[in-house]
Amino acid sequence: MKTGSRHTSCRPRRAGFRSAALLAPLLLAGCSSLLGGGTSHSAIYAPDVRVADTQGWPQVRWRLAMGRTSGIRIADSQRIMVRPTPNELQVYKDAQWAKSPGDMLEDSVLHALEDSGRIAVVARQGSGFGADYRLMLDIRRFESDYAGTALPSATIEVTAKLLHVKDQQLAGSHTFRQARPAATTAVPDVVAAFDEALAAVTGELAGWTLTTGEQYERARR
Repeated sequence: MKTGSRHTSCRPRRAGFRSAALLAPLLLAGCSSLLGGGTSHSAIYAPDVRVADTQGWPQVRWRLAMGRTSGIRIADSQRIMVRPTPNELQVYKDAQWAKSPGDMLEDSVLHALEDSGRIAVVARQGSGFGADYRLMLDIRRFESDYAGTALPSATIEVTAKLLHVKDQQLAGSHTFRQARPAATTAVPDVVAAFDEALAAVTGELAGWTLTTGEQYERARR
């Protein structure tokens, strides 16, 4: 797989969309392998995910710890990745995420579970409480993928594992994948598609975690 230096057809523009976009100068040191070095003014994008439909989620009494999300380095980069051809990865010029994809996914799932009111306790691992289950996430893909089409799709793929802490047994595992087409090739529209894909993956992950944990609890009784 080769990584290109810049994706020049999709420069960010100052257009309104439902993600928070903060324009700030960044020193892009550390990304020289992808960008070819130098400095630039980047648009910083921070998706704000809200999962509204939680009606199908069970009410649970157990406590959940969110393990640190892992992923291959290229998939968990703050640069916004784009795949113009199947074997090529590039980055959008002058644009990046405010947080790494792993942090965004971890935050969105944690907040969705907290806001749902359907779990007794949920917090990050290391918060100092005794958890009954640990959720571990591994990001496989977090990229804009053209996949042979004229417009890219925001594509997120993540594997989840739910571990019962006391038994050290795997309650369940599942791979989630969501792809949402962008309205145009412009970066703000690509980010808007990521908003939709991230919200969909978050809802699936949170609902699956509660359902899988509760099924395991019932099987243990």
